[in-house]
Amino acid sequence: MARAHAPSSTPSTPSTPSRCRRGLARAACAVALAAAGTSLAQAPARAAEQPRGHDVSSHQKTVDWEKAKAAGAGFVYVKATESMSYRNPYFEAQYEGAGSVGLLRGAYHFALPDKGSGKAQAAHFVGNGGGWSADGRTLPPALDIEYNPYGGSNKCYGLTQAETVAWIRAFSDEVRRLTGRRPVIYTTTHWWNLCTGGSSAFAADHALWIARYRSADAGALPAGWSAWTFWQYADSGSLPGDQNLFNGSADRLQRLAEGD
Repeated sequence: MARAHAPSSTPSTPSTPSRCRRGLARAACAVALAAAGTSLAQAPARAAEQPRGHDVSSHQKTVDWEKAKAAGAGFVYVKATESMSYRNPYFEAQYEGAGSVGLLRGAYHFALPDKGSGKAQAAHFVGNGGGWSADGRTLPPALDIEYNPYGGSNKCYGLTQAETVAWIRAFSDEVRRLTGRRPVIYTTTHWWNLCTGGSSAFAADHALWIARYRSADAGALPAGWSAWTFWQYADSGSLPGDQNLFNGSADRLQRLAEGD
């Protein structure tokens, strides 16, 4: 995800697949790409009939939102926060800029479960852009939880599978308490199986945002989910940041923003 990096005070080791696209840690990339896949040169065929969107962070800095909309963007997720204290310094400009041209927009939090509790990180997120209102323009808050970008081979942040599941549940419960909505969960199937033990505890009430770059479909999904809501299919393309599809019609996307 454009999720990429934490505050400048944190060691700047990009996360997979981010570090692969920058040509770093090539040995690790061989494993990561086997799970997440490589970027598609073109959008999947279904992009012609499903809403296209993207996600951005501080890496994209100032975004030309009129140009993004003209290129086909219908929605965007903007990185708001990471861990316990970081906040995207471009968040307001990106979030409000997207809204000003009529894009549906939502905020996401990059989780570092070894740096603070799920409840505390959720509070930091909601207090710094991760809220939601039934205004018809705001997508549900999203939790980006994936490979540890700062821990070398410790992809699961030093947590057991049960602890990881409990951390996600605590984050979700606090987001729901503060906003009235469960967060969308962004992840890869490989990370989910590795770090949660393939938990199916979230599928019934959390929309799935799946990351898979290998082929023209989203591939096998984490346990419990029978369908994805968002699919991040490439790390670059015609839209700023990472490229995404919504699994449904434009009307259905609108209803998701309205709280359905």
